[in-house]
Amino acid sequence: MPARQDPGCLELRGIQAAAALQAECPCGHVASAVLEKRKRYRKGANLPGTYVHYVNGQPQGKGTMTVKDLSTNGMKLVFTGSGTVAPGDLLKIEFRLDDAQRSLVQKKVVVRNISDNFIGTEFAATEALDKALGFYLRS
Repeated sequence: MPARQDPGCLELRGIQAAAALQAECPCGHVASAVLEKRKRYRKGANLPGTYVHYVNGQPQGKGTMTVKDLSTNGMKLVFTGSGTVAPGDLLKIEFRLDDAQRSLVQKKVVVRNISDNFIGTEFAATEALDKALGFYLRS
């Protein structure tokens, strides 16, 4: 059975990843909060780049994409062309950070989930977090 979509929460692999809450004080003041259940901080982004899509070690296509968020574990992508991928596929991605050095990031990522136009990825086991990306996530 598919996970129920509730406008007050985000669903990730059938597990609630975040929940929006509102609390009202006896004086009438209403406060809002979002509880994030992710293990790693995600930094929002809008960074254009390119990808090469691999299936069973063989290149299947390439195209342009945009990095929508980043964490120490992976990133969320949106393809700007008509590329199609499936969970488990490997992508070699390349993009530049919007830091002062315009640092080049080249990583291998594994597709973990797909929701609408968004592609959730995790860094491949062979990839280490580089200094530029680590500093970028802390800024």
